[in-house]
Amino acid sequence: MSTHNRRRTLGFLTLSAAAGVISGLVFLAAAELTALLIARESSPLVAVGSFVIDIVPRPLKEFAITTFGAYDKIVLLGSLGLAVVIAAALAGVVQYLRPPLGVIAMGIAGALALAAIVTRAGATPLAFIVPVVGAVAGAVMLHLIVRRLRAWRDAVSAGGAEPDRRAVSDREPHEDQGAEGAAVATPATVATPATVGRRRFLALAGITGAAALVVGVGARVVSAATSSIDAARKALRLPAPRTTVAIPPDAELSIPGLSPLVTPNADFYRVDTALTVPSVDPGTWRLTVTGMVDSPVQLSFDDLVGMGVDEYAITMTCVSNEVGGPLLGNAIWLGVPVRDVLAKAGVQSGADMVLSRSVDGFTASTPLESLTDQGLDAILAVGMNGEALPVEHGFPVRMVVPGLYGYVSATKWLTELKVTTFAADQAYWTPRGYSDRAPIKLSSRVDTPRSGVPVPAGTVPIAGMAWAQTVGIDRVEVSIDDAPWQPATLSTPLNADTWVQWHMDWDATPGVHYVAVRATDKNGMLQIEDRAPIAPNGSSGWQRQLITVS
Repeated sequence: MSTHNRRRTLGFLTLSAAAGVISGLVFLAAAELTALLIARESSPLVAVGSFVIDIVPRPLKEFAITTFGAYDKIVLLGSLGLAVVIAAALAGVVQYLRPPLGVIAMGIAGALALAAIVTRAGATPLAFIVPVVGAVAGAVMLHLIVRRLRAWRDAVSAGGAEPDRRAVSDREPHEDQGAEGAAVATPATVATPATVGRRRFLALAGITGAAALVVGVGARVVSAATSSIDAARKALRLPAPRTTVAIPPDAELSIPGLSPLVTPNADFYRVDTALTVPSVDPGTWRLTVTGMVDSPVQLSFDDLVGMGVDEYAITMTCVSNEVGGPLLGNAIWLGVPVRDVLAKAGVQSGADMVLSRSVDGFTASTPLESLTDQGLDAILAVGMNGEALPVEHGFPVRMVVPGLYGYVSATKWLTELKVTTFAADQAYWTPRGYSDRAPIKLSSRVDTPRSGVPVPAGTVPIAGMAWAQTVGIDRVEVSIDDAPWQPATLSTPLNADTWVQWHMDWDATPGVHYVAVRATDKNGMLQIEDRAPIAPNGSSGWQRQLITVS
């Protein structure tokens, strides 16, 4: 094959890949438009992304959370989008080389999207229509666009290549005169089959691609705007709490670089399995209490807050938090005790667990005693730091249970409490290698100074946080360069369910130093020294931090 023919072949293969990508856009645009009209929670990309979240191995989940933090969902969506582009391009090439295999591939993609959508929690009866319409539209356009591309190729192969317009323009006008002086059509004025084929392909591909982008993006924007729950959240008026949290004046240390006592909502960590944040209207929200109860209960939002709300200061911790990590925060929550809700249903003997369920299908297994103990303030939270729950943190209702890692307690967008047993039911993370019971481990961390940020010699405050939820912190100790442990000064804790700040002044000398921290709780238990990974029930170990003094 000559160099010219190889380049021409490569050019047509590239255009076939582009045709596949355009057809993929048509698939998504048609699906998004259909979802907007009949089933807004049935986006194929989101459904497949949620399916991927569910099936990826635990180490990959942990890597994503550790590496990307709050941006893990964005990274997943971007990666999924790239995979869709690559797959669509391959379908276009296959359709060009071996029709109708590309169309069949588009149908298989539709079937996969269909399976992902109809198996999602809360799928509506018409949800199956969304991927079907998308797959049909994508397959039809792939067939039409590639057919025009093949027609153009065939015309070129038959000798109908487009003329060299530059060579034609260089000719003198008299060269185009006939024997009688009449004008003779030159190659520049002839619409060859190849020219017609090229124009038809580019017109169809260009118009289709532009239309798909406009329709797809427009449908997604309209869906987000019209289904946005922000307006309902802003309009919601929560009742005044019967009791409030009093913050002592010495509960917070004014040390630069130290985490605030109460974490602002915008800075509060977010780790969950929801690829897109569910939109739940508090006006239609319902909580059902089922399972091993005397009388199943269903509560509306007004029913719940009508039981009376109080403020609670509770620190939350994610099981994915590494030693010294940022995946924890403290907030002033507004809510109703879970035990009061369970009492309405009447818990039967033999039950030892409550399986809480989110609207997106996530489940958590919480020991029953953690929810019914009069000494523990497990709540159904409706407010956070003086406002309604942020949407990404579970609006309108979520669970907050002191002393337990979030994966076994902190269900967002709550919709069901099933009273059951650990023997009868498993929650989302248990079959994925995590413990079904997960009390938060006594821990501490250094907030300042930070590794990689040199500090000047002289008096340097070392400060951080420590937590022993439901028990409380008795003391925090610091060791510098393996020297004897020195006691740190503690702030006044809000209660046993929140973290506490600590600090110690250090006479820092130039050089590189290691700072270690450990805590002891009010039961006399010393923080575990040995390092342990986050699976199966949370990390442990003393934090040792490298600090450079200039």
